[in-house]
Amino acid sequence: MAAIVDSGRRRAGKAGSYLWLAAAVAVMVLPLVWMILASFKERDEIYTVPAQWLPASFDLSNYAAALAAVPFGNFFLNSVITTVIGAGIKMALGLTTAYAVVFLEFPFKKFIFGLTVFALLVPQQIVIIPNYTLIAELGWINTYQGIIVPGLASAFGTFLFRQHFLTLPVSILEAAALDGASHWTRLWRFIVPISAPTMSAVALVSIVSEWNEYLWPLLVVDRADMMTLPLGLTLLQNNDGVTNWGVLMAGTVLVTAPVLAVFFALQRRIVSGLTAGAVTG
Repeated sequence: MAAIVDSGRRRAGKAGSYLWLAAAVAVMVLPLVWMILASFKERDEIYTVPAQWLPASFDLSNYAAALAAVPFGNFFLNSVITTVIGAGIKMALGLTTAYAVVFLEFPFKKFIFGLTVFALLVPQQIVIIPNYTLIAELGWINTYQGIIVPGLASAFGTFLFRQHFLTLPVSILEAAALDGASHWTRLWRFIVPISAPTMSAVALVSIVSEWNEYLWPLLVVDRADMMTLPLGLTLLQNNDGVTNWGVLMAGTVLVTAPVLAVFFALQRRIVSGLTAGAVTG
């Protein structure tokens, strides 16, 4: 009898967990679904009461209006350039810094890593004014380097790579060193190939961060030809009016779709990458 009661309790607990999980998924997914469906609606359909989920027809007129109102192609190119360069350098810096912290011996190594972890606690807003002053003095306003350079340091990537490297078997690197492999060879020919999940996780976080960056480009860019996609949405809203939500939703889909594609491409490796070294000191 006790076994039956325990089994029932476990099933009830599992059912409750699934209900909470379904509720969390709904909270995250339903706004995205509404955004996509609203991008096909006419203006009157968006303001209907009660709310109408499905559009009367899947018309692309909102997308055409968004593309005609602002130069989305130029915004897309700027976002691709800043994201690819920025995320790529972030990953390279995080990878090499973590390798040095784990596999090299130098004075104050633990202290330097502690400073890196402390950097995770510093809000971005604190360094905006000194960064802007430096960028302005260098003449980098309305330039790619002005957008990219201040955010290149990646404390998160360094921390995640370091935690993963601590779980790797040291014997592999010792054997490579005995064969005369340099640190650079050990990093790129041994460590990188077996660190794909962690690299995917860091890549996703870096790409999403760069792609969605809004505040810093807003400060250093005031020309339409240098705006990224998030800034382009603001320009679209100013040009088309805040009440034309169908056009704004279409523009938002254009901004969101590329980073969602990256997420789905990397999702299989993300969990294992984020949890790598989770129990390692």
